[in-house]
Amino acid sequence: MKVLVVDDDRVLADVVAFTLRREGFEVILADDGVKALRRWQEERPDIVVLDVNLPRMDGFTVCQRIRATEDTPIVLLTVRGEEDDIVQGLEIGADDYIVKPFSPRQLVARVNAVLRRAGTKPISAHLEVGDISFDPSQRKVVIQGTHEAALTPLENRLLEILMIHAGQVVTTSMLIDYVWGPAGGDRDMLRQLVKRLRGKVEPEPADPIYLQTVPGLGYGITRDRDLT
Repeated sequence: MKVLVVDDDRVLADVVAFTLRREGFEVILADDGVKALRRWQEERPDIVVLDVNLPRMDGFTVCQRIRATEDTPIVLLTVRGEEDDIVQGLEIGADDYIVKPFSPRQLVARVNAVLRRAGTKPISAHLEVGDISFDPSQRKVVIQGTHEAALTPLENRLLEILMIHAGQVVTTSMLIDYVWGPAGGDRDMLRQLVKRLRGKVEPEPADPIYLQTVPGLGYGITRDRDLT
C-alpha cells in the first residue's frame, strides 16, 4: 500500500512517515504543492496525506488538481480548525481531514478508514482510547485491561469509526454510511446497534461512560463526558 505524505514541516513529515512505514505502508514524501503533484503523477499512490499550508501551491489547490482527473483518496492535515476551512476541504473532494496537533496512531486509523470507504483493503491498526483497547482486525475489544468482548462485524465497524474520531461527535449520517453503506441502515438500526455495543463495552449500559449520545447530532467515544 503506497501513501504520499505532503508536508513542509520536515520533523512532522518524518514522524508521520515512520509511523506509516511501521504499519506496513510504502511512503513517498513531498514538501511543497508542486512537488506533490509531480510525485502523485509519477508514483500513483493509493492515498494522499496532504497538508493545507504548503509553499508554491497550497493543499486545497493540490486537492482540486488531483480531483480534476482522479479519485485518489485524500486526507487533509490542517491547523485550521474553523468550520469554513473544513467544509471547503470536503467540498473540493477531500475524503477526511485531521486538525493538528494529532497523534500518529490517530492518523493511521483515519488513513485506514478512508481506504476502507474507498473500497481498498486497509492495513489494520490497533486503537486505544482511555480504558478501551480495540483490534479491528480481530474484532476484539478489551476494557480496563480485563474485560474482553468479541464483536459482530457491524459492532466492529461502529466502534472503529467512533474510536478513530475519539473525543469528537460523529454524525448519525456518517455513522450509517460507514457501517452499512449509503443504501443501508437507518437511524433506528443505528440506535439498536449502539445499544448492543454499549452492552459489550459499558460497565453500566444504561448509564454509559464511554459511548455518549449527543442529542440531535450523533455519538462519540470519550474518556469522560466532554465531547467537542
